[in-house]
Amino acid sequence: MGWVCFGTIVGMQPHLTRSASGRTPRGLVLMLHGGAETNLDPVDRRSLPWVRSRLMMGQLRRSFHAAGLDVWLLRYRVVGWNHGHAEHPSPVQDARWALGEVRAAHGSLPVVLLGHSMGARTAATVADDRSVHGVVGVAPWFPPGHPVTPLSGKHLVAAHGRADRTTNFGATKQFVRRADTVAASTEFVDMGELDHYMLKGLRQWNLVARDRTIAMFDAPPSA
Repeated sequence: MGWVCFGTIVGMQPHLTRSASGRTPRGLVLMLHGGAETNLDPVDRRSLPWVRSRLMMGQLRRSFHAAGLDVWLLRYRVVGWNHGHAEHPSPVQDARWALGEVRAAHGSLPVVLLGHSMGARTAATVADDRSVHGVVGVAPWFPPGHPVTPLSGKHLVAAHGRADRTTNFGATKQFVRRADTVAASTEFVDMGELDHYMLKGLRQWNLVARDRTIAMFDAPPSA
């Protein structure tokens, strides 16, 4: 059964929704949506984690465009992280592909990764890519012991609500603390009594995502 599922993943393609500012961009925001620990179902346009990030993209793109930034949203091939089904977790492969697409379209344009939940974990994993300037994670999934080395010389912001019962507020604080030993800068944003799905407190989530992402492009270049 495992080889059939893996074959399905290989036969599928990730997808990018692209929104251009209408002028030569000074940077690009690559948004990465959430998912699940293990799930080989395909992601389609009805997938709630993708819909959630698509909503945020729609609400923030004008602000990003006004700041001279293009914004792209990656849709993974399958829902899950799926560690052990291939050499690299499913969304990590897709995010690496997307960063290659950015370079094909824009050369050395700096990229900030804006990820929700599993998307933040994916962002922190591929932050070692030469195009990546930093990572903004909202309600991130950073399990204990997740490597921080890819963030070496990069910028990290992680925002988490105390009412989150899906991912862990304390684990995110610990991850940011560990990342601070290697990153160019780190910030942990306490979102108070907000939860994981960003429907409650939508305006607060959007403000943090918008302001921290735009500010990151003005931070000193990555090492």
